[in-house]
Amino acid sequence: MWQTIGQPKALALLEHSLAIGDLAHAYLFVGAQHIGKMTMALDLARALNCEGDKPPCFECGPCRRISNGKHTDIIIIGLNSTNSSGEVKQRVEIGIDDIRELQRNTSFPPYEGKCKIFIIDGAEHLSSEAANCLLKTLEEPPRGVVILLLTVDELRLLPTVVSRCQRVELKPMPAEELERVLVESHEVENDKARLLARLSQGCLGWAIRALTDDSYLAQRAQRLAEMLSSLDVGWDERFTYAAKLGNDRKAVEEVINLWLTWWRDMMLIKCDCKQAITNIDQISMLEKWAQTLSLSQVRNFIDSLQKSLSQIALNANLRLVLEILMLEMPKKEGTRGHAIPAPVSL
Repeated sequence: MWQTIGQPKALALLEHSLAIGDLAHAYLFVGAQHIGKMTMALDLARALNCEGDKPPCFECGPCRRISNGKHTDIIIIGLNSTNSSGEVKQRVEIGIDDIRELQRNTSFPPYEGKCKIFIIDGAEHLSSEAANCLLKTLEEPPRGVVILLLTVDELRLLPTVVSRCQRVELKPMPAEELERVLVESHEVENDKARLLARLSQGCLGWAIRALTDDSYLAQRAQRLAEMLSSLDVGWDERFTYAAKLGNDRKAVEEVINLWLTWWRDMMLIKCDCKQAITNIDQISMLEKWAQTLSLSQVRNFIDSLQKSLSQIALNANLRLVLEILMLEMPKKEGTRGHAIPAPVSL
C-alpha cells in the first residue's frame, strides 16, 4: 500500500513500470513544495526493496528500515548536511563533492537490499559542476541503481539532465479531496480542514505540517498584517518593510506567494466570485479592503507580484525587486492615520 495520496496518474505510471519490470534508471519528480515528492520517492524505494507479496508492504524488514531512515542502500542528498560533530548545516547548493560521493557509491552493489536508491532532494540546487558530473552517471547508469531527482523548478536544471530522466509530475490535489483526507484520515474538524485545504494550494504535506506546527498559521497572519499595514504608509516605511524582509530568497518567495493569494481573493470578490477564494477565514477583511481599491489596481498589482516572482527565479536582486513592489503597491486612500485591523488567526 503506497503512502502517496492524491497522485493517481503518477502512481499508475510507477506501478505499471514495476509490474512489467521496465523501471527507468532515473526519475525526475516535479511538483510544488510539500506536495509529496519525498513521500513518493520513499514509496518507490520501499517497493523496489520490499520482501512482501504486494510491495510496498510496510511490514517486512526493508520496508520498516526505509520508513525509519535506517536502510543503508537508501541515500538522500540535499541542502542539509551533517558535519563531523553531528550538527546540521544548511547549504545554498548541492556541490560536486556530493555527486562524486554518489558516483563512488554506485560502484558498489547493494549492501542489504535489492536495489540502491539515490534521492537528490532539491535538485534545482545542484551547482553547474555537480549537474555536469551527475550527467555522466545518468548517461552510463550502473546496474542495480535508481536515481530520483526531486525538484520544485525543473527549469533550473540542465536540459541534458532532464532529458535523461523519466519525468513524473505531481499535481495539486483538489481542495475537496484534500479536505476529505484531513477529516477522514487525520480527524480534523470540518471548518479547519476546509481552511487548510484552501491554504495548502493542493499540497497535502503543507496541510499536515500546519496541523502539527502552529507557527505556520501564526506566520501567515503576521505576514498578512504587515502587508496590509504597508498599504497606508509612506515610502520610507514601505522601504523599511522591504529591508525587513531581508535577503532570504525562500522567505521572500513565500511572502510574495501569500500576497498573491490575498490579491487574487480581492479580485474574485470584486468579480462576485467569493466562493472561490483561498483565505476563507478572512472574508470580512477582504470584502472591506476590496471596497477601497479599484479592479484595475488589484489586477495591476497581481501582475507586479507575478513579475517579481519571475525576476527572483532569474536571480534578480531581492532588495531591488521588493522596493519596486513597494512602489507599485496601490495605496488605500482616505484612511491615513487610522489603525488598520490585522487579519484574524485560528
